[in-house]
Amino acid sequence: MPVRASGPAISERAWISTRHVLEEFGDMMILTGKTIWSALRPPYPYGGELVSQFLFTLRLVWFPLLITTVAISYGAPGLQAGDFLTLFGALDRLGGFFVLASIREIGPLITAIVIAGVAGTAITADLGARKIREELDALQVLGVDPVKNLVVPRFLALMVATGLFDIYAVLFGIFGGLVADIVTGGSVGPFWNTLFANSSVTDLWGSVLKCTMFGAIIAIVCCYKGMSASGGAEGVGRAVNEAVVLSFLLFGAFNYVFTQTLLATHPNILVIK
Repeated sequence: MPVRASGPAISERAWISTRHVLEEFGDMMILTGKTIWSALRPPYPYGGELVSQFLFTLRLVWFPLLITTVAISYGAPGLQAGDFLTLFGALDRLGGFFVLASIREIGPLITAIVIAGVAGTAITADLGARKIREELDALQVLGVDPVKNLVVPRFLALMVATGLFDIYAVLFGIFGGLVADIVTGGSVGPFWNTLFANSSVTDLWGSVLKCTMFGAIIAIVCCYKGMSASGGAEGVGRAVNEAVVLSFLLFGAFNYVFTQTLLATHPNILVIK
């Protein structure tokens, strides 16, 4: 018969897992500090790599993000919210709803999820393969700082890319809502009227800032997991999987803190017009 684990054994395993998570979180905070310091401190040899990483992300992400944003905005908040508002004869309020749905939440979250799943995994796999081949150790022996030359350009490129792609996602998200409004039987005029009446500059810069910070989270998590990979090709695959899952968890945690802070400091955006 299988032997059941005793209470102390379970507690010990839980403590080991908790300690491992806390150690990883601390290491990522240290990497964040080193990355910011290296980005600000001259020299700046990473310009070419930064442009290369930005174009790489742009090439991989633009089409999946377009399809995902339109489909989700049309299906989830578009059709379902449209059907719900129709029950109360308030379909004209769908445009105002998309300020909450697309600009504040769906745009940044879908952008971050797609970039983490497409570009973030590629970064983790690339750095993980270099770690397995001991290229990172060779760079340090040659006096080349891996953080400044590898992490910083990816960190900056993903921050810029997610901020710009957020605007792209918001536009196509609103387009998906507009299509849902027409399909549900609404008219274009009331949709735009309530959209502009409820939107503000705070909504836009808050959305872009939040998404930019999502990009920073993706870069730090994926670079850390890649540079700490071990165990050959299997270890690289495991690092890629862990990087995506951890990024998604941190999106949720950061989104909660950011949204609560934004609403507390700008209560005027709580008023629905």
